[in-house]
Amino acid sequence: MNRFIKPIRTKFLRSRKSKPGQDNSPKDLPGDNHISDQEQQNLDLSTDLQTNLRRIRSILSDCSDVVYREFDFAQDEQIKLALIYVDGLVDKTQVSDQILRSLMIDAPLVEQGEEFTKARALTLIKKKLLPIHQLSETNNLGQVIDAVLSGDSILLVDGHAYAIISTTRGWEARSVEESQTELVVRGPREAFVETLKVNISLIRRKIKNPNLKIESMKLGEVTKTDVAVVYIKGIVNDKIVTEVKERLNRIKIDAILETGYIEELIEDSPWSPFCTIGHTERPDKVAALLLEGRVAILVDGTPFLLFVPLLLVEALQSPEDYYERSLFSSTVRLLRWLSFVVSLLAPSLYIAIVAFHQEMLPTALLLSLAAQREAVPFPAFVETFLMELAFEILREAGIRLPRQVGQAVSIVGALIIGEAAVQAGLVAAATVIVVALTGIASFTFCYYASTTIRILRFPIMVMAGTLGLFGLICAVLFILVHLATLRSFGVPFLSPLAPLSTGDLKDTAVRAPWWAMLRRPRLVGMANPQREARGLRPTPPPAGRKR
Repeated sequence: MNRFIKPIRTKFLRSRKSKPGQDNSPKDLPGDNHISDQEQQNLDLSTDLQTNLRRIRSILSDCSDVVYREFDFAQDEQIKLALIYVDGLVDKTQVSDQILRSLMIDAPLVEQGEEFTKARALTLIKKKLLPIHQLSETNNLGQVIDAVLSGDSILLVDGHAYAIISTTRGWEARSVEESQTELVVRGPREAFVETLKVNISLIRRKIKNPNLKIESMKLGEVTKTDVAVVYIKGIVNDKIVTEVKERLNRIKIDAILETGYIEELIEDSPWSPFCTIGHTERPDKVAALLLEGRVAILVDGTPFLLFVPLLLVEALQSPEDYYERSLFSSTVRLLRWLSFVVSLLAPSLYIAIVAFHQEMLPTALLLSLAAQREAVPFPAFVETFLMELAFEILREAGIRLPRQVGQAVSIVGALIIGEAAVQAGLVAAATVIVVALTGIASFTFCYYASTTIRILRFPIMVMAGTLGLFGLICAVLFILVHLATLRSFGVPFLSPLAPLSTGDLKDTAVRAPWWAMLRRPRLVGMANPQREARGLRPTPPPAGRKR
């Protein structure tokens, strides 16, 4: 009879509500060995230390890098404590000196003459015994697990259903170095790293303003990656900030390992070859964009951050343009625009003229090209297409190989293949010159724009090889129409060219002096358009003034 009554009695006791002030969670929760992620978020900690440890161990089972340190409080052996952290994600010196030493050795010195009871243990430890710069507490099991895996230390006190979260993160990280993708001759030499807090501090150092807002969130159902949205309140358009948050909150994916994951999930036109979201690894560039009214998205684990909205003209700009005098910067920027056109259209224009419109060439040049192509077995389109393909293969090989080897392969390979192809009569010398000039021109502007040009170059070549200049013009018109339809978080991608904003033309193909750029971009910084005071143009002193 006892065999049948005992299970019923046990079930009844577990389902019975406890009295107010007592622990509602049972000592042995059914399914402790299989607690799902959803159950973690809804499950509270127990007042029993061993129950909490058992649940955490069941969730973090087979995790050999998780450290569980159980010990007694120095003043009262009846007070049991447990410290949990991940080896490799915490600063061990801080854990030893500021947590373990404080609670095991220094506590009697701090609490002399004051009664230290089990009921007051959590409050006194948090207020007086932990010299940690940042503390918080929680009674949610899911938040405890997230904190441990993020590099924080968790302190559990027997008899209390709350955990103290100590910020003791201190893993190995790369130091701040010079940018490898956006080099400048004059300007700051620092670039972002893979640690989110370091990247935020680099921005905060440049913008010491309380209106610089940083909102954090976690993305990735499995990775729970830290993501930060950065903007300047009062300058940014609030609608853009709201749109960025809404798009980020819609992301439901297992992992966010780099900003490229987020870029593909929040961009306006996913099938467009043009990037509508910019990325950079330079803090000075991010600070300048934030001061114009942009929004930046930082992701822990990558030195590249995203910024929105992005305009086409920014692909032809460099941070160094704003550090040099305007006359020099404008000249270099015009050179980039010319390189942009050459990189996109030079091979196609060469194919169209050689194959369809020879009458457009001077007689001497036409005879020279005819002599070069006399022994070439392929038409102009085929040889140009093959040379462009070979150049792209060499460029990709140079990027993927180690730096010293990659430079040798890309340079020597291009010289050897080009010279051998001309000597063998497979391509004309003029074709090699056009392809080399095209490739060099593509290096004069930012990398994400050059990849777009590399993609578009081949279909334009097909149109030029099929219909001549008519096909080339049709391809250019199609690209312009497509660009006119693009938006980046509601802002026209061709702004300030279309729609035309004459005031913003001061910072497009040329850069006006700083004293002339009084206002922020109209469609980006409309919340606070005034950038600087009037009358800042420098003038020499009057001729009669004494010095």
